[in-house]
Amino acid sequence: MVDFERLARPGVRELRAYDPGHDLVALRRRFAEAQLVELGSNENPYGASPEARQAIQRALDGIHIYPDPLGGDLKRALAAHHGVQPTNLLLGNGSHELLMQFAQVFAGPGDEVVASKFGFAVYALAAQAAGATLRPAPALPRENAMPRGHDLAGLRASIGPRTKLVYLANPNNPTGTWYAADEFAAFMAQVPGDVIVVVDEAYAEFTNAPDYASALPLVTLHPNLVVTRTFSKAYALAGLRVGFAVADEGLIAVMERVRESFNVNALGLVAAEAALADVDHLQASIAGNSAQREALADALRARGMKVAPSQTNFLLVEFGDHSSRIEARLVGRGVVLRPMGGYGLGECLRITVGTEVENQRLLAALDEVMK
Repeated sequence: MVDFERLARPGVRELRAYDPGHDLVALRRRFAEAQLVELGSNENPYGASPEARQAIQRALDGIHIYPDPLGGDLKRALAAHHGVQPTNLLLGNGSHELLMQFAQVFAGPGDEVVASKFGFAVYALAAQAAGATLRPAPALPRENAMPRGHDLAGLRASIGPRTKLVYLANPNNPTGTWYAADEFAAFMAQVPGDVIVVVDEAYAEFTNAPDYASALPLVTLHPNLVVTRTFSKAYALAGLRVGFAVADEGLIAVMERVRESFNVNALGLVAAEAALADVDHLQASIAGNSAQREALADALRARGMKVAPSQTNFLLVEFGDHSSRIEARLVGRGVVLRPMGGYGLGECLRITVGTEVENQRLLAALDEVMK
């Protein structure tokens, strides 16, 4: 028999495949009549913009034709929306693809990639797949106002002579925490210019904290800064896989060399452009999430749970030593949360903020389980 493990590159041999948490398709079939409550993948429960749906319908007649390989219309819309040039934009099959490609381009064997402990799992996967060494920086302690959040001073201290790339998220997945705008500006001022800093802002639209600010305005000041965004969360287009990066045009030009020719499909291109223009739908989704995030956090704290502060569409909740049993019993009742053992947070579960009805079903099931 062929030993495919031996044939694979060293970095790939050490990888573990991305863990989605559950076989959701199987669970949907199992709970078809009872309606499964899916609160494990941080999707937008309010659905996509009607304008995006209509754009998809109009584009169906052309699905036998390749999509625009340049994504020109979407890039121009994004450029106008964010106050940048189309040459500052790179489109991706979700931001996941882009996060992987930054390591592919800028890191390799002998190099280091720095990321905070309790950061998004893809950062470690990207480093390993590229053959680079992941250097985790310590997170803030649990007693901090932002428990398990990014320690920017710790991240800066972890940058060494072999560091090529730094990943960090604001707000962060899976903790929901965030760091202040002035803290990040000070951090960037200390990072060497030849170290690429990738800020993952997948959940930026959900923020309302006074001290939060996107890193986008700093891109013009720091050519080594990259900001990634996605249409999967607030814009509710997770099934179409559309993401983008904003950076110096020279950096984008290098990244374009590894981008697949048609990496964003035709339906994704038109839907994302339409969703970007439907400001009212976006704001309604954000308002719904904000209200339900606060209500759900209060309800969980009233039940004695420790709930981390969050600026996302999910909550990180401590359930202690019984978290795995609680999670399994909730699944048995048709409520899916996300176990956090893979992040080194086995005592926690991540709960997507659902609609009021979904959250009430969660709380009712949780009350049954906790008895």
